Amino acid sequence: MSRKCEICGKSSIAGNNVSHAHNKTKRRWYPNIQKIRIVINGGIKRVRVCTRCIRSGFIIKAASVRTT
Repeated sequence: MSRKCEICGKSSIAGNNVSHAHNKTKRRWYPNIQKIRIVINGGIKRVRVCTRCIRSGFIIKAASVRTT
């Protein structure tokens, strides 16, 4: 499973940690990916979506069903 949003395609980016002595080591920044249930074409599917897509309303969350 990749750390990639299934809606917008956002994935990790690479860069450097830079110390005070200006030594550089590779590092990665990961998107905030959440596994949620959404409604797609009238059906419910579990997908990995970034929080930007959830907040912006690009997806419709599926209502959770609780039996008590």
